[in-house]
Amino acid sequence: MTRCLNCGAERAGEVCDACGLNSMAAEFSLRKRLLNRTAVFLVGSLAFVVASERYPSIELDGILIFIGLLFFLTLGLAMWVERRALKHAEVEALKRIYYGLIPVPWVIAGMLLANGALDRAVPQVVQETVVSKFSMPGPVASRRLIVTSWREGHRVERIAVTREDFDSFNRGEAVDIQVKSGLFGIPWVSGVSHP
Repeated sequence: MTRCLNCGAERAGEVCDACGLNSMAAEFSLRKRLLNRTAVFLVGSLAFVVASERYPSIELDGILIFIGLLFFLTLGLAMWVERRALKHAEVEALKRIYYGLIPVPWVIAGMLLANGALDRAVPQVVQETVVSKFSMPGPVASRRLIVTSWREGHRVERIAVTREDFDSFNRGEAVDIQVKSGLFGIPWVSGVSHP
């Protein structure tokens, strides 16, 4: 006894009793839904990248690495489900896991936006020294000031900054960093300035 690729109900024959689709129609329906949900996932991943730059977390690099791993894991899982569907193999458990991963970038993006936008705390100003600078050009350019860390257990911090702030600081200069605690306890940088 196998499960219908479309609705997941157990079926004994060629046609599913629950949804009325045969194997080929159920496969087509599954592949169509996979394509649509993958599009939602890809747009959510892009929304996350945009949201992460609006209120940049201190741990932004770690969060980006996590989302990158999740991105490739989810797309790999979608391809695996699609390949198994072509062979008319069992896909129900994999399909459920895949559908569960679709909203994760949207949830994290919303959380990062709310963390910064709804944070009414007074920023803590810390003065540190610029150790180096990092700039990555591209469609979503990334600029970081590498500064000495004020947090215990960290040697340096990578602070996301705008192009103007990036150009105005040089190695060895002091920088005032305005850090807010965040609504969800995720510290983020609200700005940098010269002392």
